[in-house]
Amino acid sequence: MTLVDTAPSTPGSAAPIQTRSERPTSFDPADFGTPTGREVNWKLSDVARLAPLFVDEETSGAVEFDVTALEAAGLIAPAEGDAVRGEIFRPEDLPSAIAWKRSETGLHVRIPEGEAIAEPVFVRLRGVDAAGHANAHIVVEALPGSNATVVLEHSGSAALAQNVEIIVRDKADLTLISVQQWDDTAVHASAHQAVVGARANLKHIVVSFGGGVVRVNPSVRLAGEGAETALYGLAFSDSGQHLESQVYLFHEGPDTKGDVLYKGALQGAGARTVWIGDVLIGPDATGTDSYEKNQNLVLTDGTRADSIPNLEIETGDIAGAGHASATGRFDDEQLFYLQARGITEETARRLVVAGFLMEIVQRIGIPELEERLAADIEAELARGADLAPASKAGA
Repeated sequence: MTLVDTAPSTPGSAAPIQTRSERPTSFDPADFGTPTGREVNWKLSDVARLAPLFVDEETSGAVEFDVTALEAAGLIAPAEGDAVRGEIFRPEDLPSAIAWKRSETGLHVRIPEGEAIAEPVFVRLRGVDAAGHANAHIVVEALPGSNATVVLEHSGSAALAQNVEIIVRDKADLTLISVQQWDDTAVHASAHQAVVGARANLKHIVVSFGGGVVRVNPSVRLAGEGAETALYGLAFSDSGQHLESQVYLFHEGPDTKGDVLYKGALQGAGARTVWIGDVLIGPDATGTDSYEKNQNLVLTDGTRADSIPNLEIETGDIAGAGHASATGRFDDEQLFYLQARGITEETARRLVVAGFLMEIVQRIGIPELEERLAADIEAELARGADLAPASKAGA
């Protein structure tokens, strides 16, 4: 366990941690100072609205779990003597450490060795107390040679600090999808930490539409030789919403592959998205092939999209590595092309945005969920139809 000093720097004090790979961890909330917004991992966050998650105290049943389907399928591991909670998870901030401390049992979803689960496995979490807050720890473990899709669905309203521990054993293939469709009053901070074994594959998707403040931070370590991951994300931020993801991908083993693609759309006064992408290619990660990209589409004035890609390379023997980031408004040429074919400006804008975002939705691989999210995108666009489009200066 590493002690953490998050106090602001003073003359003569040690410089704050800037490199993502050197960020300290601790299981004890007392080792973390209360975030002020000046820390490197909080400087773009809405710390004022996240404040309920900075309090280390007993919590109520503000969030209910629906695990009926898991129990019926026999995918919940025994509560005692067989849990792997903490095998790979290390809290990196105060809400995560509090969630660890206050969630001693946790939910353990285990995919049996060598089995392929044809139907997606849903874990539904619903906030039932807008004024209350809760903590949760979920372990999703895919045993060697297994294949499954696990969906975490969040709805209702509450303040939730959540840890998700993802273990993909050798030659396993796991898709994990986290969908945030909270009410506008909800506050959600979630730390996802994953380890992927030899010749195993993890597809991880974050979809955030609802919630006042939603901060989902995936961290993936490609530990085994030939491990692969695809990290996808989609955020649609409306007036007053803050949707954030800080992504960390660590290529540790040789011949590993990583693909990161996050997209965001913003409309309405005060709508904000934050994306920080950190990729580390370690000294033993020879043959690595890695690429990360973030794209944001600004639909109205009064929004803000922060996009920061970072890349560290500690070996010269790689297949390829790169990153890209772009934030802008509508392409006038696209709109002109569609309008020249008799399509109204409003319809043209909706087609462009839907096409932009559906690239992520179509990678989910669950038809009923894809259809629902497509409908949600249409509903978001309908709500923003009367808002003024972004000016050239507003991009």
